[in-house]
Amino acid sequence: MVRRRIAHQPISGLAVWSRRLAIFSLPVAGLAIIVERAGLLEIFPVLVTFGAALALAGVAILIAIAALAGIWFNGREGAGRALTAILIGVVLLAYPAYLGVKAYSLPAIHDITTDPYDPPRFEAVARLRTREANPVAYPGLATYQLQRTAYPDVEPLSAQVPPQAAFDAALGVVTKRKWRIVDERAPVPGRREGRIEAIAQSPIMGFRDDIVIRIRPSGTGSRIDLRSASRYGIHDFGANAARAVSLLEDIDDATTPDKSERPLKKVQKSATAAGKNAQPAKR
Repeated sequence: MVRRRIAHQPISGLAVWSRRLAIFSLPVAGLAIIVERAGLLEIFPVLVTFGAALALAGVAILIAIAALAGIWFNGREGAGRALTAILIGVVLLAYPAYLGVKAYSLPAIHDITTDPYDPPRFEAVARLRTREANPVAYPGLATYQLQRTAYPDVEPLSAQVPPQAAFDAALGVVTKRKWRIVDERAPVPGRREGRIEAIAQSPIMGFRDDIVIRIRPSGTGSRIDLRSASRYGIHDFGANAARAVSLLEDIDDATTPDKSERPLKKVQKSATAAGKNAQPAKR
Protein backbone atom coordinates (compact mmCIF):
# COMPACT_ATOMS: atom_id res chain seq x y z
CA MET A 1 0.00 0.00 0.00
CA VAL A 2 1.40 3.29 -1.08
CA ARG A 3 1.11 6.13 1.45
CA ARG A 4 0.40 9.53 0.08
CA ARG A 5 2.25 12.40 1.65
CA ILE A 6 0.34 15.59 2.23
CA ALA A 7 2.35 18.53 0.96
CA HIS A 8 2.68 21.26 3.56
CA GLN A 9 2.80 24.88 2.51
CA PRO A 10 5.86 26.78 3.68
CA ILE A 11 5.46 29.10 6.66
CA SER A 12 5.26 32.81 5.88
CA GLY A 13 8.53 34.50 6.73
CA LEU A 14 6.70 37.72 7.49
CA ALA A 15 4.50 35.94 10.01
CA VAL A 16 7.54 34.47 11.74
CA TRP A 17 9.30 37.82 12.03
CA SER A 18 6.17 39.66 13.12
CA ARG A 19 5.79 37.35 16.11
CA ARG A 20 9.48 37.59 16.92
CA LEU A 21 9.36 41.38 16.97
CA ALA A 22 6.17 41.43 19.03
CA ILE A 23 7.58 39.05 21.62
CA PHE A 24 10.85 40.99 21.78
CA SER A 25 8.94 44.23 22.43
CA LEU A 26 7.61 42.82 25.73
CA PRO A 27 10.95 42.50 27.58
CA VAL A 28 12.04 45.87 26.19
CA ALA A 29 8.94 47.50 27.70
CA GLY A 30 9.43 45.54 30.91
CA LEU A 31 13.05 46.69 31.12
CA ALA A 32 11.97 50.34 30.84
CA ILE A 33 9.42 49.89 33.64
CA ILE A 34 11.90 48.08 35.92
CA VAL A 35 14.60 50.70 35.41
CA GLU A 36 12.19 53.57 36.13
CA ARG A 37 10.67 51.98 39.22
CA ALA A 38 14.12 51.18 40.59
CA GLY A 39 15.37 54.70 39.88
CA LEU A 40 18.45 53.41 38.05
CA LEU A 41 18.31 56.04 35.30
CA GLU A 42 16.61 59.35 34.66
CA ILE A 43 13.33 59.40 32.81
CA PHE A 44 14.61 60.26 29.34
CA PRO A 45 16.55 57.00 28.70
CA VAL A 46 13.54 55.17 30.13
CA LEU A 47 11.16 56.91 27.73
CA VAL A 48 13.46 56.17 24.80
CA THR A 49 13.53 52.49 25.76
CA PHE A 50 9.77 52.35 26.22
CA GLY A 51 9.30 54.20 22.93
CA ALA A 52 11.47 51.62 21.21
CA ALA A 53 9.22 48.88 22.60
CA LEU A 54 6.17 50.64 21.21
CA ALA A 55 7.87 51.09 17.85
CA LEU A 56 8.70 47.38 17.73
CA ALA A 57 5.08 46.54 18.56
CA GLY A 58 3.83 48.86 15.83
CA VAL A 59 6.20 47.41 13.23
CA ALA A 60 5.18 43.89 14.30
CA ILE A 61 1.53 44.72 13.68
CA LEU A 62 2.27 46.12 10.22
CA ILE A 63 4.36 43.10 9.26
CA ALA A 64 1.67 40.77 10.62
CA ILE A 65 -0.99 42.47 8.51
CA ALA A 66 1.22 42.10 5.44
CA ALA A 67 1.78 38.44 6.36
CA LEU A 68 -1.97 37.80 6.63
CA ALA A 69 -2.50 39.39 3.24
CA GLY A 70 0.16 37.14 1.72
CA ILE A 71 -1.28 34.08 3.45
CA TRP A 72 -4.72 34.90 2.05
CA PHE A 73 -3.44 34.99 -1.52
CA ASN A 74 -0.76 32.26 -1.59
CA GLY A 75 -2.11 29.88 1.06
CA ARG A 76 1.03 29.74 3.17
CA GLU A 77 0.94 28.81 6.83
CA GLY A 78 1.63 31.17 9.70
CA ALA A 79 -1.71 32.86 10.31
CA GLY A 80 -1.50 31.95 14.01
CA ARG A 81 1.89 33.60 14.34
CA ALA A 82 0.67 36.76 12.63
CA LEU A 83 -2.44 36.95 14.82
CA THR A 84 -0.30 36.46 17.94
CA ALA A 85 1.90 39.36 16.85
CA ILE A 86 -1.16 41.58 16.35
CA LEU A 87 -2.56 40.63 19.76
CA ILE A 88 0.70 41.40 21.58
CA GLY A 89 1.12 44.66 19.70
CA VAL A 90 -2.42 45.82 20.42
CA VAL A 91 -2.07 44.99 24.13
CA LEU A 92 1.19 46.92 24.38
CA LEU A 93 -0.07 49.92 22.39
CA ALA A 94 -3.47 50.12 24.13
CA TYR A 95 -2.07 51.83 27.25
CA PRO A 96 -0.27 54.67 25.41
CA ALA A 97 -3.33 55.11 23.19
CA TYR A 98 -5.50 55.45 26.30
CA LEU A 99 -3.13 58.11 27.67
CA GLY A 100 -3.33 59.91 24.35
CA VAL A 101 -7.11 60.13 24.62
CA LYS A 102 -6.80 61.46 28.17
CA ALA A 103 -4.21 64.01 27.09
CA TYR A 104 -6.76 65.34 24.62
CA SER A 105 -9.59 65.62 27.18
CA LEU A 106 -7.62 66.98 30.16
CA PRO A 107 -5.62 70.22 30.48
CA ALA A 108 -1.87 70.03 29.93
CA ILE A 109 -0.81 70.79 33.51
CA HIS A 110 1.52 68.94 35.84
CA ASP A 111 1.33 70.96 39.07
CA ILE A 112 -1.74 70.98 41.36
CA THR A 113 -2.18 73.08 44.50
CA THR A 114 -4.93 74.10 46.91
CA ASP A 115 -3.43 77.59 47.40
CA PRO A 116 -2.34 79.35 44.19
CA TYR A 117 -1.56 82.65 45.95
CA ASP A 118 0.80 81.15 48.51
CA PRO A 119 1.49 77.63 47.23
CA PRO A 120 3.38 75.24 49.51
CA ARG A 121 7.05 75.26 48.54
CA PHE A 122 9.23 72.29 47.68
CA GLU A 123 12.38 72.49 49.78
CA ALA A 124 13.85 69.07 50.55
CA VAL A 125 12.37 67.62 47.35
CA ALA A 126 13.83 70.48 45.33
CA ARG A 127 17.33 69.28 46.13
CA LEU A 128 16.53 65.89 44.61
CA ARG A 129 15.41 67.27 41.26
CA THR A 130 17.82 67.38 38.35
CA ARG A 131 18.19 70.15 35.82
CA GLU A 132 16.02 68.24 33.38
CA ALA A 133 13.13 68.14 35.87
CA ASN A 134 10.23 70.59 35.95
CA PRO A 135 10.86 73.87 37.83
CA VAL A 136 10.10 73.77 41.56
CA ALA A 137 8.33 77.14 41.41
CA TYR A 138 4.57 77.00 40.95
CA PRO A 139 3.63 77.88 37.32
CA GLY A 140 1.19 80.63 38.31
CA LEU A 141 -2.45 81.69 38.19
CA ALA A 142 -2.92 80.74 34.53
CA THR A 143 -2.26 77.12 35.48
CA TYR A 144 -4.59 77.46 38.45
CA GLN A 145 -7.41 78.66 36.20
CA LEU A 146 -7.03 75.50 34.11
CA GLN A 147 -7.03 73.48 37.31
CA ARG A 148 -10.19 75.12 38.62
CA THR A 149 -12.02 74.41 35.37
CA ALA A 150 -11.03 70.73 35.19
CA TYR A 151 -10.80 69.91 38.90
CA PRO A 152 -13.04 72.34 40.84
CA ASP A 153 -12.98 70.32 44.07
CA VAL A 154 -9.25 70.56 44.72
CA GLU A 155 -9.58 72.86 47.72
CA PRO A 156 -7.88 73.31 51.11
CA LEU A 157 -9.13 71.24 54.00
CA SER A 158 -10.41 72.86 57.21
CA ALA A 159 -9.87 70.44 60.09
CA GLN A 160 -11.49 70.94 63.47
CA VAL A 161 -8.39 69.76 65.31
CA PRO A 162 -5.20 71.55 66.45
CA PRO A 163 -2.28 71.75 64.01
CA GLN A 164 -0.32 69.02 65.83
CA ALA A 165 -3.24 66.58 65.54
CA ALA A 166 -3.71 67.50 61.87
CA PHE A 167 0.02 66.97 61.28
CA ASP A 168 -0.06 63.55 62.95
CA ALA A 169 -3.11 62.55 60.89
CA ALA A 170 -1.49 63.68 57.62
CA LEU A 171 1.76 61.89 58.49
CA GLY A 172 -0.16 58.73 59.25
CA VAL A 173 -1.97 58.84 55.91
CA VAL A 174 1.28 59.40 53.99
CA THR A 175 2.96 56.56 55.87
CA LYS A 176 0.05 54.24 55.17
CA ARG A 177 0.34 54.99 51.46
CA LYS A 178 4.02 53.97 51.64
CA TRP A 179 5.26 57.13 50.01
CA ARG A 180 8.89 58.03 50.52
CA ILE A 181 8.95 60.76 53.17
CA VAL A 182 11.78 63.21 52.44
CA ASP A 183 11.13 65.74 55.20
CA GLU A 184 8.72 66.16 58.10
CA ARG A 185 8.51 69.11 60.46
CA ALA A 186 5.87 69.24 63.17
CA PRO A 187 4.17 72.60 63.72
CA VAL A 188 5.39 74.80 66.56
CA PRO A 189 2.72 77.23 67.86
CA GLY A 190 3.56 80.80 66.92
CA ARG A 191 6.86 79.85 65.31
CA ARG A 192 6.60 77.25 62.55
CA GLU A 193 4.02 75.66 60.29
CA GLY A 194 3.82 71.91 59.87
CA ARG A 195 5.29 70.45 56.68
CA ILE A 196 5.55 67.02 55.08
CA GLU A 197 7.40 66.42 51.82
CA ALA A 198 7.11 63.04 50.13
CA ILE A 199 7.58 61.25 46.81
CA ALA A 200 4.92 59.01 45.26
CA GLN A 201 5.28 56.68 42.30
CA SER A 202 2.65 56.13 39.64
CA PRO A 203 1.20 52.59 39.79
CA ILE A 204 2.26 51.34 36.35
CA MET A 205 5.38 53.10 35.09
CA GLY A 206 6.63 54.24 38.48
CA PHE A 207 6.99 57.90 37.51
CA ARG A 208 7.90 60.07 40.50
CA ASP A 209 5.56 62.81 41.67
CA ASP A 210 6.44 65.19 44.49
CA ILE A 211 4.00 66.12 47.26
CA VAL A 212 4.19 68.75 49.98
CA ILE A 213 1.57 69.11 52.73
CA ARG A 214 1.35 72.29 54.80
CA ILE A 215 -0.52 72.62 58.12
CA ARG A 216 -1.31 76.05 59.58
CA PRO A 217 -3.51 77.11 62.50
CA SER A 218 -6.93 78.46 61.56
CA GLY A 219 -9.04 79.69 64.45
CA THR A 220 -9.46 76.80 66.85
CA GLY A 221 -8.61 74.28 64.11
CA SER A 222 -6.20 73.88 61.23
CA ARG A 223 -5.97 74.60 57.53
CA ILE A 224 -4.31 71.93 55.41
CA ASP A 225 -2.94 72.85 51.99
CA LEU A 226 -1.02 70.68 49.62
CA ARG A 227 0.75 70.61 46.31
CA SER A 228 1.28 67.61 44.05
CA ALA A 229 3.51 67.95 41.00
CA SER A 230 4.97 65.64 38.37
CA ARG A 231 8.74 65.72 38.31
CA TYR A 232 8.91 65.40 34.53
CA GLY A 233 6.61 66.15 31.62
CA ILE A 234 4.00 68.79 30.87
CA HIS A 235 0.95 66.53 31.31
CA ASP A 236 -0.05 64.46 34.34
CA PHE A 237 -3.26 62.99 32.83
CA GLY A 238 -5.19 64.03 35.95
CA ALA A 239 -3.07 61.96 38.34
CA ASN A 240 -2.05 64.83 40.63
CA ALA A 241 -5.61 66.11 41.04
CA ALA A 242 -6.89 62.63 41.84
CA ARG A 243 -4.10 62.17 44.37
CA ALA A 244 -4.80 65.55 45.99
CA VAL A 245 -8.50 64.85 46.43
CA SER A 246 -8.06 61.32 47.77
CA LEU A 247 -5.31 62.46 50.14
CA LEU A 248 -7.49 65.24 51.58
CA GLU A 249 -10.37 62.80 51.92
CA ASP A 250 -8.20 60.41 53.94
CA ILE A 251 -6.86 63.20 56.15
CA ASP A 252 -10.43 64.44 56.66
CA ASP A 253 -11.44 60.94 57.77
CA ALA A 254 -8.44 60.71 60.11
CA THR A 255 -9.19 64.07 61.76
CA THR A 256 -12.93 63.40 62.17
CA PRO A 257 -13.33 60.36 64.43
CA ASP A 258 -17.11 60.86 64.83
CA LYS A 259 -18.43 60.63 61.25
CA SER A 260 -21.87 61.84 62.38
CA GLU A 261 -20.37 65.25 63.15
CA ARG A 262 -18.90 65.72 59.70
CA PRO A 263 -20.32 68.50 57.56
CA LEU A 264 -22.66 67.52 54.77
CA LYS A 265 -20.30 68.86 52.11
CA LYS A 266 -17.61 66.28 51.55
CA VAL A 267 -14.72 66.54 49.15
CA GLN A 268 -15.61 64.72 45.94
CA LYS A 269 -13.21 63.32 43.41
CA SER A 270 -12.45 66.33 41.30
CA ALA A 271 -12.06 64.31 38.12
CA THR A 272 -15.64 63.10 38.52
CA ALA A 273 -16.87 66.65 39.00
CA ALA A 274 -15.22 67.62 35.76
CA GLY A 275 -17.19 65.00 33.87
CA LYS A 276 -16.74 61.47 32.65
CA ASN A 277 -14.09 62.47 30.16
CA ALA A 278 -11.96 63.97 32.91
CA GLN A 279 -11.24 60.70 34.71
CA PRO A 280 -7.52 60.53 35.55
CA ALA A 281 -5.43 57.96 33.78
CA LYS A 282 -3.04 55.60 35.49
CA ARG A 283 0.54 56.14 34.41
